[in-house]
Amino acid sequence: MPPTAEDPHAARLRLHRLDTADARAAFARDTSDGLSASPKQLFPKYFYDELGSELFDAICLVPEYYLTRAENEILACHAAEIAAAAAAPDDAPLSLLELGSGSATKTRRIIEAVLKRQTSLLYLPVDISVSALETSARALLQSYPALSIEAYASDYDAALAHFGRERGRERGGRLLALFLGSNIGNFDRDGAGQFLHALRAVLRDGDALLLGADLKKDRATLEAAYDDALGVTAAFNLNQLVRLNREFDADFDPRAFRHVAVYHEAAGRVEIYIESRQAQVVSLPKLDLEISFAEGERVHTENSYKYDREGLDALAAHTGFACTHRWTDAAGRFSSNLFVAR
Repeated sequence: MPPTAEDPHAARLRLHRLDTADARAAFARDTSDGLSASPKQLFPKYFYDELGSELFDAICLVPEYYLTRAENEILACHAAEIAAAAAAPDDAPLSLLELGSGSATKTRRIIEAVLKRQTSLLYLPVDISVSALETSARALLQSYPALSIEAYASDYDAALAHFGRERGRERGGRLLALFLGSNIGNFDRDGAGQFLHALRAVLRDGDALLLGADLKKDRATLEAAYDDALGVTAAFNLNQLVRLNREFDADFDPRAFRHVAVYHEAAGRVEIYIESRQAQVVSLPKLDLEISFAEGERVHTENSYKYDREGLDALAAHTGFACTHRWTDAAGRFSSNLFVAR
């Protein structure tokens, strides 16, 4: 579509919606199965409606949530090294694929570093939130005239399946995949391996992954990071109930539930729950469900696994990568790891 006075950047942006109908059906199925299970669960990929995406951006600003500041510190200090380490020996063009791009604020450091090495750049963001993709893409195009964006509104599975089908027809050059923040921590240990295996399948030898991973540390720091004093993380977690009300005509009262974050040290993960404050019954008419909650009953909504250096090296080796570079913030709280496909 040609650029217009209303949208002068349209020629540099393509937005694909993958499996939208299937995604809606999957949301309904996951919600029904999860709330009917024992123990009950909801799934973190459904946090990110428009308000959920905005609340997550707000979480990144609260004092307790050190992860974003630590990762920003790493990227501010080392983006040029990252771009150089990911580049092809013959200086063939590097493209960026980002899974879970969100607002793409941190990605700007990498984009700027790559554009210092080449005259143009193709950026391929993937995010489940269409609104987050559209907003971030237009902001990036405004900032970087040499940038082109091919965006995918999709979950990771559909996006990687799409890239796998298309890779035989892709342009030459290297690909740097970005999985920033602590997103790898949302998978359990087996799930992280399965995800990286799927990603490795769409990469060529020499392509790379910049993987953000939060490092293990004391309980107080970790629990505060996921239960801030302002209640932003609580609002983010409970927004799932608001979304269920909207999508399935449910009658959740978010005030009848509370947010809980607990660090399970032996498993190396922060566990996130929504806990019922009272005995209650909730209806979800569009799913033909009535769900009973006991007082104090918890619905599991998310895990955030933490890593040590040995675990990250083992994860790389197990999934077809070699960890060739690792950067941490000055306090050693967070790591950015360059996994090179072998």
